[in-house]
Amino acid sequence: MDKVILASSNPHKLLEIKAILKDFGYALYTAEEMGFTGEIIEDGTTFEENSYIKAKTVQEALGEITIADDSGLMVDVLDGDPGVFSARYASEDADYAMNNLKLLSSLEGTPFLERKARFVSVITMLFKSGEKIVCRGEMEGFIALQEAGENGFGYDPLFYLPVHKKTFAELDTEEKNRISHRAKALEALKEALSQRK
Repeated sequence: MDKVILASSNPHKLLEIKAILKDFGYALYTAEEMGFTGEIIEDGTTFEENSYIKAKTVQEALGEITIADDSGLMVDVLDGDPGVFSARYASEDADYAMNNLKLLSSLEGTPFLERKARFVSVITMLFKSGEKIVCRGEMEGFIALQEAGENGFGYDPLFYLPVHKKTFAELDTEEKNRISHRAKALEALKEALSQRK
């Protein structure tokens, strides 16, 4: 079974990716579990660039197949912000609560129907041969007027899905894994991997 190293220590991402790829024949480990102690400098201007930077940095250090996800939230009325700065929207050491507060503040007075947004996930998988697979997934929704739900992290409690009449944080894990931006990117990755064999 080939090792795949996830260029992230985010336990939520690990669980989501493991849940979706569990039957694909890869043993997934975090970079931390494999002894990676380097620094990843995410200085790209797109999700694609940052996803590649993460995967490449870990691969150069560990020499294994690597997989990296760069994801975030884009809000139309904010010209695509927070975008690649989603994790540090409020400040460099911002936590989820601070970022959510800043987002609500940035949208203060904006009517609900003008709060259109999308979650974006870009997955990059790098092989030892230098081969690269890049897949993007998106999920459309709106930014709610207040937080709701506890099954999630980041902007999940604010990301409202009209079809479900719930925020992303109000959905159960199984449903989230089925419809999420990351699930869509991983489904595209599975398809690419199956065509590769």
